[in-house]
Amino acid sequence: MIVFDVQHLSLTRGGIPVLHDITMQVREGETLVLMGPSGGGKSSLLRCLNRLEEPQQGCILLRGQDIREIPVIELRRRVGMIFQKTSPFEGTVAENIAYGPALRGETLSRERILALMEAAALDVDLIDRPASALSGGQEQRLAIARALANEPEVLLLDEPTSALDPVATHNVEAALLRLRVQMGLTMVWVSHSVEQARRVADRLLLLEAGRIVRCGDAQTLLDADSGDARVLAFAAGQSAPVGQP
Repeated sequence: MIVFDVQHLSLTRGGIPVLHDITMQVREGETLVLMGPSGGGKSSLLRCLNRLEEPQQGCILLRGQDIREIPVIELRRRVGMIFQKTSPFEGTVAENIAYGPALRGETLSRERILALMEAAALDVDLIDRPASALSGGQEQRLAIARALANEPEVLLLDEPTSALDPVATHNVEAALLRLRVQMGLTMVWVSHSVEQARRVADRLLLLEAGRIVRCGDAQTLLDADSGDARVLAFAAGQSAPVGQP
């Protein structure tokens, strides 16, 4: 089952081309990791998937429907997004988690909030704590719980662990991978870390200068002995070898 079908997408910002003729698909239940140099278009592509950016050309289908035909509030409920820097709302952890459903007139029970915290591996003892008092890793797990409260089909993850220490990174990764299995979530994950891609990705898409240069099975592309030369060159922080397109 194809969740996202992106067709000939191009994006220009301030007269500068950002994405060029992007065609790709995201499959049900997979984790697709977007990698590439800074400024390559990864975050811009991610933001197009829930209309935080509006491309000038091409279209994006969510389960066969053009996302421009889906009300934005509904789209962003179905396609949740977690950023590198989280922004908790004023109030308690519980109030943060309940915020999205409240916008739709739905009141979450305390039991449901606790269940969402457990799903996101967020200590349930924090439920009445001010969200502003959380650590960075706790904030990211709060962001996961807050996204899950909307019962999304897809999570878009824009470098969600890049500001965290290794222990917090491991905990956030583990929570997300467990949710993928338990809830059948589809994830599109921007990362600069090749090691993280090895741990979490089913497929890997390499973007350079707003163009897709490689896309395929992550372990195959990243295999140290037989992987793709362009991907391994990026992984090593080098230019692609001469003669390798």
